[in-house]
Amino acid sequence: MRASHLTGAVATVVLGLALTACGGSKDMAAEPMTSTGAASMSMSMPMSMPMSAPSTAAVTGMFAGLNGKNVAGTATITGDAVELTGFSSDEGPDLHLYLAKGTTEADVKGGVRLGAIAYDKAAQRFTIPAGVSSAEYTHLVVHCDKALAVFGAAQLGR
Repeated sequence: MRASHLTGAVATVVLGLALTACGGSKDMAAEPMTSTGAASMSMSMPMSMPMSAPSTAAVTGMFAGLNGKNVAGTATITGDAVELTGFSSDEGPDLHLYLAKGTTEADVKGGVRLGAIAYDKAAQRFTIPAGVSSAEYTHLVVHCDKALAVFGAAQLGR
């Protein structure tokens, strides 16, 4: 007999809580949430992405020769990685790859040097230095540092 009274009391409390939780009281938002309520609510709410999450969308560009030089291939930037595929270039004594805001000598000088590039290696990989955002640049430029000559560039599609 005592168990049935206890079961009935528990059922009444549970039903009361359920009805209160579903109620549309205007004052409900002003009431503080208990830790139990917060825990159950956080489990039912979807997680959202933070606004400052870095984009990992790939950005690509096709190389083309400049200044009478031949350069070809595809560049893909994903995060801090620059991947070259199908790359080829005329030979130069001191070729380097730069992130730049254009294709002039001044643009290269104001750009970010990513490293030495092999004219005859189709697949190459470079890492963008920490603190550098590729979104601030419009081109990847193949530059001969010794001759101060732009061999070619890939305009980055955004």
